[in-house]
Amino acid sequence: MLRLLGIVISIGLADSINPSTIAPALVLASGERARENVSRFTAGVFLVYFLGGAAIALGPGQLILSLVPHPDRNTTAVLEIIAGVAIVAAGVLLWRNRRRLRQQLPEVTAGGRSSALLGATITAIELPTAFPYFAAIAAIVGSGKDIVEQVIALLAFNICFVLPLLGILAILEFTGERAEAVLARARLWLQRHWPVLLATFAFLAGALAITLGATRLAQVVGAVTLQ
Repeated sequence: MLRLLGIVISIGLADSINPSTIAPALVLASGERARENVSRFTAGVFLVYFLGGAAIALGPGQLILSLVPHPDRNTTAVLEIIAGVAIVAAGVLLWRNRRRLRQQLPEVTAGGRSSALLGATITAIELPTAFPYFAAIAAIVGSGKDIVEQVIALLAFNICFVLPLLGILAILEFTGERAEAVLARARLWLQRHWPVLLATFAFLAGALAITLGATRLAQVVGAVTLQ
């Protein structure tokens, strides 16, 4: 279980550097009822991402798993390696397009809509193209863990995913009148550096998944060779 948590947490931290969720949260943090709105936005993001992932993992994922009820160590290792390669590939694309992406931090306003609905809507639109999340789900489903452990792994991923939003809430809570200035600097920093930061996290998360999968595969091959 610790091995699986290590993979999903690393991918979740990489995926959390997401301008589609952080930028709106920063906008909400600069308006009226900032803490309330950011809290609701965070809840909307978390619930839709978690429930969407659970629907995939416990629906189609379990259907596929039923064809191979007990994935062996080889299968699990290969899935970990595939997930790692997918994350690294995403990091390469981000790095190659970092200058263009740096200019595309979304400009979002609440537009009078509920902040919870805003978070849910943005996340629902993003979910079909959430390739890091799909890689994490593949690792979770392919792990062979029982349903409860898979749900725990999904929760861990999604907690990591909303950590930047929780960080914004912490700034609003503990910095008082300086919160607006702190968050304005954070938005400028995010504008300049988010593609490089996300690419770096993707490289690290992918490398960890590949390393864990490769070491598991090496252990299996070594065990077979000794027999």
